[in-house]
Amino acid sequence: MITVSVKWQKEMFKAVEIDTTQPPYVFKCQLYDLTGVPPERQKIMVKGGLLKDDAEWSTLGVKEGQKLMMMGTADEIVKAPEKGPVFVEDLPEEEQAINLGHSAGLFNLGNTCYMNSTVQCLHSVPELKSALIKYSHSGRSNDVDQTSHMLTIATRDLFGELDKSVKAVAPMQFWMVLRKKYPQFGQLHNNTFMQQDAEECWTQLLYTLSQSLRSSGSSESPDTVKALFGVELVSRVHCVESGEESSETESVYSLKCHISHEVNHLHEGLKHALKSELEKNSPSLGRSAIYLKESRINGLPRYLTIQFVRFFWKRESNQKAKILRKVDYPLQLDIFDLCSDDLRKRLEAPRRTLRDEEGKKLGLKSNEKSSGSKDNDIKMSDVEGSSNGSGEASNPTPDEAAGAMTGIYDLVAVLTHKGRSADSGHYVAWVKQESGKWIEYDDDNPIPQREEDITKLSGGGDWHMAYICMYKARTVPM
Repeated sequence: MITVSVKWQKEMFKAVEIDTTQPPYVFKCQLYDLTGVPPERQKIMVKGGLLKDDAEWSTLGVKEGQKLMMMGTADEIVKAPEKGPVFVEDLPEEEQAINLGHSAGLFNLGNTCYMNSTVQCLHSVPELKSALIKYSHSGRSNDVDQTSHMLTIATRDLFGELDKSVKAVAPMQFWMVLRKKYPQFGQLHNNTFMQQDAEECWTQLLYTLSQSLRSSGSSESPDTVKALFGVELVSRVHCVESGEESSETESVYSLKCHISHEVNHLHEGLKHALKSELEKNSPSLGRSAIYLKESRINGLPRYLTIQFVRFFWKRESNQKAKILRKVDYPLQLDIFDLCSDDLRKRLEAPRRTLRDEEGKKLGLKSNEKSSGSKDNDIKMSDVEGSSNGSGEASNPTPDEAAGAMTGIYDLVAVLTHKGRSADSGHYVAWVKQESGKWIEYDDDNPIPQREEDITKLSGGGDWHMAYICMYKARTVPM
């Protein structure tokens, strides 16, 4: 790390840090934040000519305290007329961002699309943003290590930047802290940062936030991340050979959709994943035996995350290979039949209420029958498309949220992957806005998309295919 001064027009920027382990493009993104000059317009004079995006710092001879000269024009800012109508371009940037209808994109800092797409999906969860805003900059608990604290602060600040900016944001601080907390994201190949697995980034980031937000001293929600994303599972583990049987409970942040030649739909893949075999020691047999593990959902989150298990380790090539099989997923997902008997009973009344609400919109009479039957579930799914979480209780406690759950979820974000390996290719986020419109976040380029095209990201070729889906719970007032 070296420090330089940068002269641009009549301004002098002192003590600008250069991380020489990163490509010059990252340095240009820093200057973009300082000057408003996009990286592609920057002309920076160094030894041998102009600074190129992919140059090697070691060959440029840049020294500590050196003064660099930069040329380039910043993005034009339209000045408001003294009188007359106020145009969108004349509003403060924060108001422009609100009028834009979606948040800003994120610059790719060198194979960081896995990180950008993860951030864009999680940024769409307003309850997570609210919890981060309340997180104190200086109030780190003794239970949280310094790097976890700094990553939580960096996430909070990056979310804030995305909400306030109309131009793409360079996530420099977040990226540096992420690599410090999880060094695997800083792996280099030929002096270039390597592509990483978006699911691993998603999992590690949520784990860190769960530790920090749980220890932040908030009495309202002692475990924010668990309340928002945690799925409670209850499992029956039995050995056919010995007759032994036991039960287990666990909390996970995502469900898996296993993909095989039998799986054509997300629901089928979820069912497969809730059944597994494991080998462990049998006390009665005095040796290892095969146990069958059958799980059921016993507690629902506000946001249900589902990972399509598309990657597996291929020994021949010594890398993660990808399953390209087409697996369809719905805009509305009903998981009632994947729940435990106890949870189904708790869901019956809210499901009746939801069906009655939807029936009233269609001019139907209230149905007093139980919602436990499969036929009723299908009918309810048919009429729920016009609702987008209307009637949700605002910021319920975890217990209230579970009481008002229906087991029905609406798709709000899809993280896709294009390519043949998890550690290569390209990741993109597709996020539903509060207005109901969908935006494709391809790094720094937000692109509006039609809702009917979102479910076409189901695989079967080399185009973008769903890797992670995030669904929001459809709830009813208690």
